[in-house]
Amino acid sequence: MAAASGTTWQPQEEGFKEICGLLEQQMSPTSDKSQIWQQLQHYSHFPDFNNYLAFIFARAEGKSVDVRQAAGLLLKNNLRTAFKNMPPANQQYIKSELLPSLGAADRHIRSTTGTIISVLVQIDGVAGWPELLQALVNSLDSNDINHMEGAMDALSKICEDVPQLLDSDISGLSDRPITVFLPRFLLLFQSPHATIRKLSLSSVNQFIMLMPKVLYLSMDKYLQGLFLLANDPAPEVRKLVCAAFVQLIEVRPAFLEPHLRNVIEYILQVNKDPDEEVALEACEFWSAYFDAQLPPENLREFLPRLIPVLLSNMVYADDDESLLEAEVCHYGQDIKPRFHSSRFHGSEDGEDDDDEDIVNMWNLRKCSAAALDILSNVFGDDILPMLMPVVQTKLSNTSDEAWKEREAAVLALGAIAEGCLNGLFPHLSEIITFLIPLLDDKYPLIRSISCWTLSRFSKYIVQGTDHPEGREQFNKILMGLLRRVLDDNKRVQEAACSAFATLEEEAAEELAPCLEIILQHLMCAFGKYQRRNLRIVYDAIGTLADAVGGELNQPRYLEILMPPLIEKWQQIPNSDKDLFPLLECFTSIAQALGTGFASFAQPVFQRCITIIQSQQLAKVDPASAGLQYDREFIVCSLDLLSGLAEGLGTSFESLVSQGNLRDLLLQCCLDDAPDVRQSAFALLGDLARVCSIHLRPRLTEFLDVATKQLDTSKLKETISVANNACWAIGELAIKVQKEISPVVLSVVSCLVPILQHAEGLNKSLIENSAITLGRLAWVCPELVSPHMEHFMQAWCFALSMIRDDIEKEDAFHGLCAMVKANPSGAMNSLVFMCKAIASWHEIRSEDLHKEICLVLQGYKQMLKDGAWEQFMSALEPSVKDKLLKYQV
Repeated sequence: MAAASGTTWQPQEEGFKEICGLLEQQMSPTSDKSQIWQQLQHYSHFPDFNNYLAFIFARAEGKSVDVRQAAGLLLKNNLRTAFKNMPPANQQYIKSELLPSLGAADRHIRSTTGTIISVLVQIDGVAGWPELLQALVNSLDSNDINHMEGAMDALSKICEDVPQLLDSDISGLSDRPITVFLPRFLLLFQSPHATIRKLSLSSVNQFIMLMPKVLYLSMDKYLQGLFLLANDPAPEVRKLVCAAFVQLIEVRPAFLEPHLRNVIEYILQVNKDPDEEVALEACEFWSAYFDAQLPPENLREFLPRLIPVLLSNMVYADDDESLLEAEVCHYGQDIKPRFHSSRFHGSEDGEDDDDEDIVNMWNLRKCSAAALDILSNVFGDDILPMLMPVVQTKLSNTSDEAWKEREAAVLALGAIAEGCLNGLFPHLSEIITFLIPLLDDKYPLIRSISCWTLSRFSKYIVQGTDHPEGREQFNKILMGLLRRVLDDNKRVQEAACSAFATLEEEAAEELAPCLEIILQHLMCAFGKYQRRNLRIVYDAIGTLADAVGGELNQPRYLEILMPPLIEKWQQIPNSDKDLFPLLECFTSIAQALGTGFASFAQPVFQRCITIIQSQQLAKVDPASAGLQYDREFIVCSLDLLSGLAEGLGTSFESLVSQGNLRDLLLQCCLDDAPDVRQSAFALLGDLARVCSIHLRPRLTEFLDVATKQLDTSKLKETISVANNACWAIGELAIKVQKEISPVVLSVVSCLVPILQHAEGLNKSLIENSAITLGRLAWVCPELVSPHMEHFMQAWCFALSMIRDDIEKEDAFHGLCAMVKANPSGAMNSLVFMCKAIASWHEIRSEDLHKEICLVLQGYKQMLKDGAWEQFMSALEPSVKDKLLKYQV
C-alpha cells in the first residue's frame, strides 16, 4: 500500500477500496466483527494507513456519511497511540485534511472533525498546529453557519478537555488563545442559532474555575449575557445558564453578590422549568449556596416560595425509571460493583452516609429532597410552618390517583428528620403511628419510602423503649420492617434491609430479646432473595452481629444462622466476587461470637489462606493460577483473618501454627496497593496481640516494612496504611519488648513530625502515633528518653485528646518510665504534661495511678522554695482540681 510519489500524498485506488470495503462490512449487523478488526489491525501497520482514513473521512464524497464517520472515529482512536511516532509529513497531511472539514455540509462530519481536532490538541498542544487557531478564528468570523458551528464544536471540546492550553502563553503569539476567543464567545451568546448559543456558553463556563484574566475583566459582559440567555427557548441553553450560576456561587460568589436577588429569583423560577434537566440543574444551586458558606439570611424571605417548589419536585415523574422498576420488579444479574473498604484501626473521621435514597440515579426528586434536608439543617424548625400544612394535605388525600403525592410527603418527613427534630418532637409519636401502617401500603414505592423515613427516626424510636408505649411502638416497627424484608418487591426488600440495618445500629443490645424472630426473617430472606439483593441481607446480618455481639453466641441462634451461610460459602467459588459480602459478613460474625466461632474457624481460616495464595500467584502468572488477579479478594480475606484473630483470641494460635500465614502476610505488607497494605498491617497488629511468637522469625522484616509506611513525605496519599502500621508497631512493642529496640529510634523520628504537624492529619493517626510512642518509651525508656524534650509538648497535647482505655494506659506507663529515666527532659513541658494527666476521667490501673503520683511528687520535690506552689497556681482551675487525686 505504497503512497504515490510526489510532494503531496495521494491514496491508491486499491487501498482506498479495500479500507472502505472493510468499514462498510464492519457496519453490517451480520459481519464477523473480530475478523474485520484483525484486518484493520493488519492495515494499521502500514505507515500511511491513517492518511487513508483521513482521506476517506474528509474527501470520500461518494461514500455514505456512516462510512466516512467510521473512518474518522477509527482515525481518532489510532491518533491517541500512533500520532507521536508518525512521519512529520503524515502528521501534516492529516491536519491539513481536517481543517476544511470544520465547515462540512453534514453535521455529523463537522462534529467528528471537532472530536479529532480536540484529541490532536490534547496530544500535540496548540503550538504544534499554528494554522488551527487561525482557521478557527476565520470560521467563527465567517458568518457561514456550517463553518461557525464546526469551529464552535471543536472549540467547545477543546475547552472541555484541555481548557488550560487555551489559557497559556504560546511562542509566536502576542496573546493567549482564550484572549482572542472569549470576546467572540460572548458575542455568539446573541446568535439566532440555538446550537451556537449552547456551544459558546458551555465553552465560557469551562473557564469559571481557571478564571483567566480576560474572563475576570469581562465578568460584567458575561453576567449580562447569562441574564440575556436566562429565558432562552432552548432548554439546553437554560440548563447551561443554571450551571454557570451554580459554578459561580461555588467558586466566585463575590461576582454574584450584587445580583444575588435576581439570581435567586431566576433559579426559583427555573426550578419549576418544564424540562426536568433544567429544573435539576437549578435545584443544585441551593446546596451549592450553603456549601459556599454564604449568609443563610439572604434566602430566608424566599423560603415560603421555595419549599412548595421542592415538595412538588419530590413527586415521582411519570417517566421515572424507579416507577417502572418497582412495578415490573424484574430480577436480573444487574448488580453494581461493590467495593470493600479495608480495615482501619482507630477512630474514623468520616461518617458512613447510609441515607442514600433507594435507587442510585441522581434526579430532580432526589436533588429536591437533598435541598430540603439542607434547608432543615440550616433553618431548623423555622421551615415547619411553611412545610407541614402542605405535607399534611398531601398525606390526607388517600385516593389512588394521589399516591405519588403521599409518597413525596413521606419522603419530605424523612428529609427533615434531622434538621427539624426539635420542632417535630412533640408530634413524633403521632407521626410514627401514622407511618407504621404505610409499611403495608398497596403501593410498593410507598412501602419502600416508609421504611427509609422510619429509619431516619431510629434514634427517637430506640430512646422510647424505656417506657411501655415506646417499647410497643419499637416492636411494631421492628416487625413491620421484618415483614417488608420478606416483601415480594425487590425495591421494597432493599429499602427494608437498609432501614433495618440503620435501626440495628441504633438499637444494639435492645434487639437481644427479639433475636430469634429477627434471624428467622433474615435467613428466610437469604433463601428468597435474588443475587442482587443478597448483599443487603449479608449487610443486615453483619450489622446485627456487630450490634448484639456475644448475645448471638447461643446454640439456638447459631442453628438458624450458620447452616444457610455455610451452604452458600461452599457453593461460591474462590474467584467469584459474590464472595466479598459473604467474607465481610463472616468477619462480623467471627468478632461477635468470639470463641463461639471456634467450631467454624478451621475451614474459614484455610480458605482465606488459599484465596490469598492463589491471588498472589495470579498477580505474577494468571495462566497457571487459572484466574485473573483481583486484589479485593486479598483485602477481604485479610480482614476476615483479622476478625478471626479478634474473635478467637489466643486460641487463634493453633490455626496460625499449621500454615504459612506469616510469609503470606509479609508479602501483603510489601504489596504495591495501599488497600492491601492497610488490611495487612491491621492483621499484623491483631497477630501481635494473640500469637506474636509466630511473627518472631521474621520480626525484623515486619518492623522494617511497617516503619517505612510512616515516611512523612508520602503520608497524605496513604494515611490509612500509616495509621495501621503505626498501631501494629505499638502492639508488637508490647509483646516483643526489648526485641523492638533496633527500630525504636527510626520509628520515633517518624512519629515526632506527625505529632508536631498534626493539623490537617487524620485524628486516628495522631492518636495511634501518640500511643505507639508511649509504648516504645515504656519498653525502651533508655533509648527514647534522651530525646524527649524535642517532642514532649506535642506528644502530651495528643495524649490529652485520647479517650480513657487500655492503650492510653500503656502510653502513660511510657510517659512515667521516660520521666523516671530523664526528669529534666520534661521540665519545660510540665504544664502540657499536667494537662495530659488531667485528661483522665478515671485510671483503672492501680499501678499507673501510683506511678503518676510518684512522677508529680518528684517534680514537687525538684521545684523548691515555693516554685511548685507558683506553678500550681498558674494552672487552669479545672486541671488543678483533677490533679488533687494524685496527692499533690
